[in-house]
Amino acid sequence: MDALITAAALALASGDPLSALNRVALRNDAPALALRGIAMAQLGDLDRAKMLLRRATRTFGAKETVARARCVVAEAEIALVKRDLKWPAKALAAAREALEAHGDRVNAAHARHLEVRRLLLVGRLDEAERTLAELDPARLPPASRAAHELAVAGVAIRRLHAKAGRAALARAASAARAAGIPALTAEVESAVLLMNVPAARLIARGAEHPVLLEEIEALLASGNLVVDACRHTVRDPRRVVSLATRPVLFALARILGEAWPGDVPRGTLIQRAFGARQPDESHRARLRVEIGRLRAALRMLVDVRATKEGFALAPHSGRAVVVLAPPIEESHAALLAFLADGESWSSSALALALGASPRTVQRALDALAEAGKVHGFGRGPARRWTVPPMPGFPTPLLLPGLLPGD
Repeated sequence: MDALITAAALALASGDPLSALNRVALRNDAPALALRGIAMAQLGDLDRAKMLLRRATRTFGAKETVARARCVVAEAEIALVKRDLKWPAKALAAAREALEAHGDRVNAAHARHLEVRRLLLVGRLDEAERTLAELDPARLPPASRAAHELAVAGVAIRRLHAKAGRAALARAASAARAAGIPALTAEVESAVLLMNVPAARLIARGAEHPVLLEEIEALLASGNLVVDACRHTVRDPRRVVSLATRPVLFALARILGEAWPGDVPRGTLIQRAFGARQPDESHRARLRVEIGRLRAALRMLVDVRATKEGFALAPHSGRAVVVLAPPIEESHAALLAFLADGESWSSSALALALGASPRTVQRALDALAEAGKVHGFGRGPARRWTVPPMPGFPTPLLLPGLLPGD
């Protein structure tokens, strides 16, 4: 490798893309194309970067396995930043295996961290943890250690392990300072700031207030009966009952939980759970059936008792009942939470991350665009959606993931 290529590579490694471009901007050999692509990616011109990396991959010879694999990893990172979640994950896995086989442990670790970040975006926490467990951060350079600890923090936060998340972010900050890369330091600082954003609202005995991640973790271990509107579960420290596929039952549980220790009149339950404006005898019959189903579903956690006016929750062992609600509740709040990370998303990537159909997501985006809450640009498959970050709104980093026991 010649001196200019070496100098450009060192400049990129230190977060100085302009210096790298100064050395290779007029060259069209494969190493220069690859370095130019990475530099353009660091400067934010992702489409140009992607084109240059693909040219570099084609230009490298068939025997230059490591160089081609590095280009694939760089292209995968661009796809992740662009939220192109349909980018072939198998190609990244094959590139990582090639790098590992040839002893390039730093770039192989980077590829594995990209795999973890993608898994976190689509909510596959178990796979993300297993992938991270295969890495030894002590053997990595500072920049890679910072990336590793950011991934560890992402998993911990989604598991609602606030203390472990803060510890990982502290290690990430230390590694980022050692690396001396301003963009990496800014990324860590942004993640730390998000830890101080309310992650949910606590509703108890008629009062409501925002709660941080640490408070949620303490709440779930407190012995209270928690009606969790973030995950649509009802839980105590020992048992979890999921009502995610039974929306009417969860709606009844939440209404009763918000009213505890009082009761809720039958007419109110019918109106709020069934959406009936003028309840009739058929609604009252349906309410009796659904309350019976709710009793059966929650019998190990709480009794649902009839009162003179309606129904009330009677938790076992004298526990208090609290409701944990999302920080902001409005139409398409989950979609807005993903867009709040400041990146541009395609509708297909949002559908994959949300586990919804593309048509459903597109309808939601159209409605939000009409309301002025999101902005779309581009046409056809290249169309992207974005929204300015909203103060106090959690990005996907703080959206509740699988709770302990799920």
